Amino acid sequence: MMKRTILAICVSALAVQVYAQRQARAPQPPSLGLEHGIDEIDTPDFTLRIGKDSGVAVGLLPKSGKGFDFLPSDRLAMRASNGFVHLGDLDFRVRIAGADWATYSTYVTRKAVEPLAGAGGVLAGENLKNTLQEGCPLKVVRRWRVVSRHLQLGFSLSNPGATPVEIGSLGIAMPFNNIITGRSLQEAHAKCCFTDPYIGEDAGYLRVTELNGTGPTMVVTPVGSTPLEAWRLISEPMRPNQTFEGMMDWMVHTKAYADTEWKGVDQWNEPSSITLKPGETRSYAVQFNPCPTIRDIEDTLTKAARPVAVGIPGYILSRGQAGRLFLKYEKGVKSIEATPKGSLTCSPNREAKNGWQGYTVGAYGWGRSRLTITYRDGTRQVVSYYIVKPQTEVVADLGRFLTTKSWFTDTEDPFGRAPSAISYDREADKQVTQDSRVWIAGLGDEGGSGSWVAAMMKNFGQPNVDEVAKLESFVDGVLWGNLQFKEGANAYGVRKSVFFYDPKLLPNYEYDPKLNWTSWTSWSKKATDDVGRGYNYPHVVAAYWAMYRVARNHPGITKAHTWDWYLDQAYKTTEFLTSVDGNGEDRVGYWRLGMMEGDVFAALLTDLRREGWKEKADLIEARMKMRADRWKNEAYPFGSEMAWDSTGQEEVYAWCKYFGYEDKAQVSLNSILAYDPTVPHWGYNGNARRYWDFLYGGKLSRIERQIHHYGSGLNAIPLLNEYRQHPDDLYLLRVGYGGTMGPLSNIDQEGFASAAFHSFPSTLKWDAYSGDYGPNFFGHAWNTAAYLVYSRDFGWQAFGGNVRQEGGKVRVFPTDSFRSRVYLAPIGLYLTLDAGTFESVLFDPKLKSVEIELSPASSYTPQARLHIEQSASLPGVGHYSPATPFAVDAGAHTIPLKANTTRLTLHAP
Repeated sequence: MMKRTILAICVSALAVQVYAQRQARAPQPPSLGLEHGIDEIDTPDFTLRIGKDSGVAVGLLPKSGKGFDFLPSDRLAMRASNGFVHLGDLDFRVRIAGADWATYSTYVTRKAVEPLAGAGGVLAGENLKNTLQEGCPLKVVRRWRVVSRHLQLGFSLSNPGATPVEIGSLGIAMPFNNIITGRSLQEAHAKCCFTDPYIGEDAGYLRVTELNGTGPTMVVTPVGSTPLEAWRLISEPMRPNQTFEGMMDWMVHTKAYADTEWKGVDQWNEPSSITLKPGETRSYAVQFNPCPTIRDIEDTLTKAARPVAVGIPGYILSRGQAGRLFLKYEKGVKSIEATPKGSLTCSPNREAKNGWQGYTVGAYGWGRSRLTITYRDGTRQVVSYYIVKPQTEVVADLGRFLTTKSWFTDTEDPFGRAPSAISYDREADKQVTQDSRVWIAGLGDEGGSGSWVAAMMKNFGQPNVDEVAKLESFVDGVLWGNLQFKEGANAYGVRKSVFFYDPKLLPNYEYDPKLNWTSWTSWSKKATDDVGRGYNYPHVVAAYWAMYRVARNHPGITKAHTWDWYLDQAYKTTEFLTSVDGNGEDRVGYWRLGMMEGDVFAALLTDLRREGWKEKADLIEARMKMRADRWKNEAYPFGSEMAWDSTGQEEVYAWCKYFGYEDKAQVSLNSILAYDPTVPHWGYNGNARRYWDFLYGGKLSRIERQIHHYGSGLNAIPLLNEYRQHPDDLYLLRVGYGGTMGPLSNIDQEGFASAAFHSFPSTLKWDAYSGDYGPNFFGHAWNTAAYLVYSRDFGWQAFGGNVRQEGGKVRVFPTDSFRSRVYLAPIGLYLTLDAGTFESVLFDPKLKSVEIELSPASSYTPQARLHIEQSASLPGVGHYSPATPFAVDAGAHTIPLKANTTRLTLHAP
């Protein structure tokens, strides 16, 4: 959306300048006391810079960082006034029996604090009475200290009065530098960092990573009883925007919020409070641990004597798949309890080695669940899970919902949207036929194309004859000739939306008067006819490509067109996207940038070559190389229509790999690893960073870290591609598979799929709009597979399947959504089916032999079409092929299927 782009960039570029100008005009109250200087303190791991009067940190520079600062020190002039938080700030709510909660903080009305004499490793200490609001019933002391060479920040809260005081909330500010505003991509990657929480109670921690994914990394861990109970946005004078996620609170206690603003919301953890008796003191602290690389985070936790948990295949479990949970903590496990009771079972197994303790996890409920692990020293760890139906059922539900309840059939619609899978409002339980953000109701952009893209990709991997018939009617009745021009100068161009706001053009159409039609998002007919937004094109190409794959591999299932028509439509749409006009100017904007779902262009090129369409393949390859040649000369080659984005990396990685620009592919991959974590929590595990698209595709419209928005599914594509080339890097598989499973959690028990989950503890629920879910499911459909791995710590395991050992052999039974892909990590062998499904694959580690069981034939799948790929070059592993030769068609071994199981053997001479 062009207008969206201009607005986003303007807001991003001007936000700091506008706020600074306002502050310059306003009288400045006492703040950080920087006019009296900064104390610079050297510690074994960090250089700590503290404001002399305020006592808060204004610099935290790792010794290995070559000047990198985890704190926004270059924005101090903007953040020096009251209301802005700094490392060392605290906020809390307290009450005396019979009174309401009262709120206090060290930053709302900041004043100089009273220094205390240091002792016992204390670097700096302050009584915070002066900077707390009047009437605070507690004495609060802050201490910076070094303990066993580690930098710690601690607070002591004492009750000097004669009456017990309940502490209902306690938040330790964690204002690490995520201010991308006003920075180029290169500057942002050099100066900024991302913070991801593991909201796991006593075992909780923060991972703080430089944007480039290779620079300094830090792990913030609790000291003593300082649980990470919740993760809360702090209200500051400069509100979050498209390039600033906001500053967050490490919430130790949350009952005061659960009783008020968060009332009725099911929190990640049980809200707590504590009561201080007269004369009693309670201490809290966190420790800042340097970490060599992102992959070393769990080793860093172990060295810091913190509990570590690793879930396989992750923390989104489907019924029918046995999960694994591996724990490492020197104190040992006392008990494990599931909430809700019975939703999960956890029984010890003997699979773990090297200090780990293994458990088999069974899933029996649906939705959010958690395991609370209590260790022998009283430490509590919460591992958050999400339970779904068996994956094939989840995807079948999705397809059914999209082609029934979401299926728009009003043939009198003046916008020509029937028949189509249109956006859906789960809260109102009806189709979204009007929204002032016109693309949502207009089948365009990501926010409006989400439903039909998901329906297409569902049938790409799990074709259903009735659904395919409806999708063909959508192609002929809506996509080709309405959303996409079929004639004239813009033939094959994709419009921004088919719904628009133009009451003069449609005087008899009843636009909903409750909606704000004065917004810039309420485009006119002329505006929606624009074909210049390149990001709209991958959705259309994906639709044609998916239908090509369905028609090509399942004979007779499509009726309206043959497979070559769909393939040619995908080609011609891509040709238009990448074309220039008579003046040599691009006809479509943004196409030279990486785009979401851009892997479909690489798949299109592959299929054009497989089908022998050389001239068309050569044209696409040449135009894609123009893009990659540009990217190879850029430091961070994944710009976007937004000032910062997490969607360009997917396609940039794909084409840089294709053309051999390995260094830039790695830059993209490392960027993903910086903002895509693996932690023992279903919501954050594999959840690529995204925090503004609720504005453009959600019903609850606000800036907020989104859980399993489409970044999860899409960013998993490069991670798993890279893993298949480096099967010894289990970290890539864990993060990538977490992102691949994320899109399944969005789908409810009937099949409605939400755009994303709201992470604010005041909400913690799925957004009511389907919105831009489609690209998320695209990522899932692209990646879903069973991975058989062997780990020196965990033994034989499967991601997306169940493992059974048979003597010296290992059999994997796929349980993933499509059951059409199996990767055998020990030999780097990737088996994929264009048609047919796997029942099981048997691997002999000693002989390196492979036996395949294929599902019986069906009416539209009389034969399997098998591709054999060996993306990893491993010593002692030969080239695999079927022991019994089969005919090869478009690169696939065509295997006649039997009425019962079909078996074949692969060997590598």
